[in-house]
Amino acid sequence: MFSLRFQLPVVVTVHARQRMVERDLTDPLLLDIIDTGVDKDAGAGHHWLYKHLADRGDNLLCAAVVLETALVVKTGRIQK
Repeated sequence: MFSLRFQLPVVVTVHARQRMVERDLTDPLLLDIIDTGVDKDAGAGHHWLYKHLADRGDNLLCAAVVLETALVVKTGRIQK
């Protein structure tokens, strides 16, 4: 995957991939959240990226990421 927003390759950790499977998050959906979601800077290269998705019951999906030489997705979670 490659983020157009950040102009970086996207690397998903094993932990984040496990959470994606548990929460039925696909790569295209994750990339949509990364490229078009709200970006909250958490400092020191860390960001929360999130997006409201009306067609999902959980409807607010977040990704914790680190910006380095790649955008590293550390975990994903659902806000209710």
